[in-house]
Amino acid sequence: MSKLQDYLREHTNPPVFLVSLALILVLVGWGVTNPANLGDVAGSVKTWISAYFGWWYLAVVTGFLIFTVILMVSRYGRIRLGKDDDKPFWGRWAWFSMLFTAGMGIGLVFFGVAEPIFHYNEAWLAGGMSDGEAALQAMRMTFFHWLLHPWAVYIIVALSMAYFSFRHDLPLRPASAFYPLIGAKIYGWVGHLIDILAVFGTLFGLATSLGLGATQINAGLGEVFGMPQSWRWQVAIIAIITAIAVTSLMLGLDRGIRRLSVFNMYTAAFLALVVLIVGPTMFILNLAVQSTGEYIHNLWITSLRTWTFSGEGREWLDEWTLFYWGWWIAWSPFVGMFIARVSRGRTIREFIIGTLLAPVGASIAWFSIFGGSALYYIVETGNEPLAEAGTVDAMFVLLDQLPLAHSATIFLSLVGVLVVTIFFATSSDSGSLVVDMLTNGGDPHPIWQQRMFWAITEGAVAAILLVAGALAAAGDPLVALQTASILAGLPFSVVLILICWGLVRQLGREPGYSIRGWEDPRADGERVQDSLEEDSGNVTENC
Repeated sequence: MSKLQDYLREHTNPPVFLVSLALILVLVGWGVTNPANLGDVAGSVKTWISAYFGWWYLAVVTGFLIFTVILMVSRYGRIRLGKDDDKPFWGRWAWFSMLFTAGMGIGLVFFGVAEPIFHYNEAWLAGGMSDGEAALQAMRMTFFHWLLHPWAVYIIVALSMAYFSFRHDLPLRPASAFYPLIGAKIYGWVGHLIDILAVFGTLFGLATSLGLGATQINAGLGEVFGMPQSWRWQVAIIAIITAIAVTSLMLGLDRGIRRLSVFNMYTAAFLALVVLIVGPTMFILNLAVQSTGEYIHNLWITSLRTWTFSGEGREWLDEWTLFYWGWWIAWSPFVGMFIARVSRGRTIREFIIGTLLAPVGASIAWFSIFGGSALYYIVETGNEPLAEAGTVDAMFVLLDQLPLAHSATIFLSLVGVLVVTIFFATSSDSGSLVVDMLTNGGDPHPIWQQRMFWAITEGAVAAILLVAGALAAAGDPLVALQTASILAGLPFSVVLILICWGLVRQLGREPGYSIRGWEDPRADGERVQDSLEEDSGNVTENC
């Protein structure tokens, strides 16, 4: 027992590690012993949150976007995430590849074709519109869910952790952003609670993504090899991809995650380029420009629309916007910490521009190419297979409509499966690294045994939620996954608001950036930095 205690003290933050592990084991046990009941409860919880907290999700996520833009153009943009002489370790392309594949990969491939088709087919949403107007609205609503808002949520967590860790030498954990508010209590139960919430948000957000990825890989393999689509095959796929993720994780951040991320960016770019050239090229380019204009013109109206007087609108909001907003918030500890881990040395302005605008440009291109091609074939040629395609197989149905030989179509479908698989793996391995850092107190170099443990745990949670949804009364394998994201995102949205407050307070104490009423009595803010170091040292000694 003493050896176990010594191990926990040396390699983990015991309160966070043990409490998180115990609660996850309870969930896993529930899913193993009574998966149908877990799925039914998940459906009820999802309905309750949507009914009572939908307005909250819309308000806070829009507020995060406004906060991020203001910070980007403010005088604080010159502050470096690190010491004043720190420089970025990775070049911009490798940096962008890692943050993009970790932050959006599986979702873009999963929804890139399916979501525009779904919004186009919603009769109430397109009521009174021509086919062309309905197609534009479908793209606008898709852009709304995937462009500025999600990355603003990620930036809040990533920026605060990078700033407090690399500039003020605090642990790389969400609780560190609370130092300006509660001081050394971040090392006590309050900080532990924040990190436990972050662990759950990360695990449930990843489980959602891994479950979506497994269903789409199953659909792609079914298109090429005739594999049946069932939860049993999807669980097997989760197991195989988790093994790939563990291998990547063991190779480390540079040799494993970075190389996979860069390779997959090239592979995804190749797939998109083929569809752009072979598909309706001029239609795609025109649609991209016009849809972007429609998105920008209607941004604030769409951001705060709760569909108060429309029952169909409320149902659509629950199924799409609230699911996405909960997913982004739940996933923000993982994506935020990972982005922070690879962003040392960049200025706040460079960081926000790179993390907010570059992924938005890539997302516009992706949805315009894949979603735009699908809408072209539906609107202009009346293509029924695409109009009736399901969420998981829509991309492969689109590839089958391209004017290519059958062998070329099969090749592209296999490339699509490869892209989804690697996005799956990079999300799992980087997520495992983040969960381990959350449970070990913020050490950016966790031991390999724990990285492997959390990678396997993530796969198990994803598989259990997938099976629970499939065996529930509703019979929808995605219900439990969606509920996990929305539920985990609710408490962490409050944490994000407090993180914004703590970040602004500390930025106002930067030498040369003091805000009236927050000035430090000692010149150049020395007392603030000294107190950071002193409290950190005292807590380390006490531990």
